[in-house]
Parts: sequence; C-alpha cells; structure tokens
Amino acid sequence: MKTPSLEALWDSTRPSEASFDPDHLKNLPGAVKRYLVHAIAPGTPLASAVRLRMHGQIRLKGWYPFEAEELIRWDRGMIWRATVRVHGMPVRGSDHMLDGEGSMRWRLFGMIPVVKASGEDITRSTVGRLAAEVVWLPSVLQSDIVSWTSSDPTRLSVTLPVQGHAVPLAFEVDKGGRLVAVRLQRWGNPGGGAFHLADFGAVIEGEQTFAGYTIPTRLRVGWHFKRGAFEGEGEFFRVRIDAATYR
Repeated sequence: MKTPSLEALWDSTRPSEASFDPDHLKNLPGAVKRYLVHAIAPGTPLASAVRLRMHGQIRLKGWYPFEAEELIRWDRGMIWRATVRVHGMPVRGSDHMLDGEGSMRWRLFGMIPVVKASGEDITRSTVGRLAAEVVWLPSVLQSDIVSWTSSDPTRLSVTLPVQGHAVPLAFEVDKGGRLVAVRLQRWGNPGGGAFHLADFGAVIEGEQTFAGYTIPTRLRVGWHFKRGAFEGEGEFFRVRIDAATYR
C-alpha cells in the first residue's frame, strides 16, 4: 500500500468533537493532574493529531541545520519531513511510522539516494520515538488508553499503547507541572553495531502555548540519557518548535 503524503494524512483527520474537562482527572495522582492541567487548558478540543513546524540542528558526524514539518496522528502514526543542509548541500527526505511499519527515505538534492531503511528494527525504534513525541500531543495522555503512576511530586510514569506496543515513559516535572525531561528505553543502535534497548530521552528547555496546548518547544534529544554520556556522545538532536496546529 502506498504511503500517504503528510498533506493527505492531515486532510483526512477529523476535527475533535470532545473537549478537555479537568474533573475527569480526579482519580489520577496529584502530580499527574498538575502536569495535565498545565499542558491542556480547560475546554480545549481533544485533538487526535498535531501538525508541527520546527527547525534546529542534527548531528551526523558534525552538527548540521535542518528545517522540518511533522504530523503526528495517533491512530495512524507519524511523518517527519525535513531538509538537512550538509556542508551547504540539501539532503531531503522523511521518517515514517504508519500503520505499524517504520521507514526512512533520504536523498541528496532530492534525487541521489542517501538512506533507505525499513524492517523490524527500524519499526521498533520508531515506535520509541513516537512514544516520546506524545509530549506534543498531550490530549493522548489524558485519555483512558494510558496508565499513570507517580512516585513523588516531580516524577511520573506512564504506559501508553503505540502501534501495538505498550511503551513505558518516565516524565520529570517541576512543582508547577511544567515538563522538564522525558526518558524511556528505546530500541536502537547508538554508535553502530547491533540494535538493542538503550537509554533515550530529552531535556526540555522551553515551552509555548498553541490553541490551548502548552508543549515543549525547545529540546535537546539523544541516547545514554541515564548513563551520564548524554552531554557528550549521546545528544544528536536540538530542536525548536515554531508552530503547532491541532485537529
């Protein structure tokens, strides 16, 4: 089956008819309620999809600038479409996780293949990525499909279903409910070699509100998040969200 374009997937998304009611959170731990009420304003339509514009830097044996657009539609998956400038030369392509299958397609000047990857390992790795990116679609996190626990006022744990997989995430929030960091065990091969479960996460350095959703807008992302090597070899992605549209 042909992979839909980002535009086609967005155009087929139905607007939400339900809205956020904080009273529905009464059975959740206090720290979880603080996070969700901080992230979603009362009365906000409970979106099933978000379309993002972003820019930043990605490390590919050096740091290179990129501009990108991403669509996350929780019932289908995600499409990340970007242009990376490598020594001034444009590498264009996309990462997909749609209907249970992950893939990567990248071309120099839009013509010369650079990366073409798919299969079980790519799919499993992209499931972890999509799980972490739920922070940009917090309406999913207030729904009945997730399971929350909280060990103290600043540390939260959530398990959510992602394309047929149950993925545990660890959130760190401040006392006002602002998200500070997200962590998980993600399938990947940082540094090369065989794929395996490895520490992965993001440090959140800024946030902004779009259409009732307060989401992270300045993040540093990478591997070795708990092992202490994040600041050196682990970090590979620095991103700023420029716009977010919900549906």
